[in-house]
Amino acid sequence: MSETRDARSGPAAPVAVMRGAPPPERAQATLANWRESPFSEWAFNHVREIVPSAEIATGPVWELGEDRADLSAVPLPAGDGEAPLSAILSATATAGLVVLQGGRLVWEWYDRGHDGMRPHILFSVSKSVTGLVAGILADRGLLDPSAAVTDYVPEVEGSAYDGATVTDLLDMTVSTAFDESYLNADGDFARYRVSTAWNPDPAPGGSPQLRAFLATLPKADAPHGRAMHYVSPNSDLLGWVIERAGRARFADLAGDLLWAPMGAEAPAEITVDRLGAPRTAGGISARTRDLARLGELVRRRGIGPGGRPVLPGWWIDDMWSGGDRQAWLDGDMTELFPEGRYRSKWYQTGHASGALAAVGIHGQWLWIDPDAEVVIAKASAQPVPSDDDADQRVIAAFAALADALG
Repeated sequence: MSETRDARSGPAAPVAVMRGAPPPERAQATLANWRESPFSEWAFNHVREIVPSAEIATGPVWELGEDRADLSAVPLPAGDGEAPLSAILSATATAGLVVLQGGRLVWEWYDRGHDGMRPHILFSVSKSVTGLVAGILADRGLLDPSAAVTDYVPEVEGSAYDGATVTDLLDMTVSTAFDESYLNADGDFARYRVSTAWNPDPAPGGSPQLRAFLATLPKADAPHGRAMHYVSPNSDLLGWVIERAGRARFADLAGDLLWAPMGAEAPAEITVDRLGAPRTAGGISARTRDLARLGELVRRRGIGPGGRPVLPGWWIDDMWSGGDRQAWLDGDMTELFPEGRYRSKWYQTGHASGALAAVGIHGQWLWIDPDAEVVIAKASAQPVPSDDDADQRVIAAFAALADALG
């Protein structure tokens, strides 16, 4: 149970977060603290109660077969030695883990107030979902990845996005001076979060909302397309492009084109600002089993329940094989996957297995190992947004777990 303490009573006054009717003020998860520990363990399962959200609808459920096994004691790499999987999950603040092999449910594990029945925020795994929706529109001839961003969104002419292509958005090769510093309370990222309705607005007259904020981002000196520069607003602008290309709200497009055809067992959600702009860079919440279903859909090259195509196979193939290695080497994410690449919002890990990954802050993961036919979905509540040591621990554990199952 998440706890905080009452400073007026000293250190001996633990209070359960969001318990009571109403909860004590010091124990309430709010717009100001919802991404901070200990409030985040509750808030990451209740985002729609804090930030305005739109529903991503589903349809008939893709029923997963089961080959249940207890994986909690499987020994996996941990530092210079080994540790059981359960210990690694606890050490990385895991709220939920779902493991599939060959499309069948092998194991699921929940902790930290997450029971698998509520949608858990995906953070930047949302980008990977957004990339798949873009692929569907491209396959239908509604979106041209080679087109200029301003062909779809002329409102950003004169900004960092002027001269960039949709592929630059997809591959994070837009040249912009935006600084993605999660913990800088006064910088670009803080202003960005206010625009998305994720932080309280300190401006008396109101700050720019998301779409207006995107049009203010400055360009860097380098040309577009040269280096992978990880900037979350790129993915929100991709959401705007998708809405223009698909002529509908992103939540509706994602539901009609992906979530419902995939057979998700529950609706997903996406946060929106007060003008309805979707946070396609990080605002999607979904059940962990549905995140695993998404991974299985990608592993199966877009073929969903009943053998029906949901995603274009050529787009999945390009996610696995495309991407500019030199742009990755010249970029700012090489330490995560030294042998990797980035394509259409997905990470090619560079592992011999050909594993593909989607990654979000605070420890959200989707890992797809084609050799072992393994999919691993992980929801977490790590106290800090970015933890390089935890990331490498998880990567090593996932690779070893897939090998053990394979």
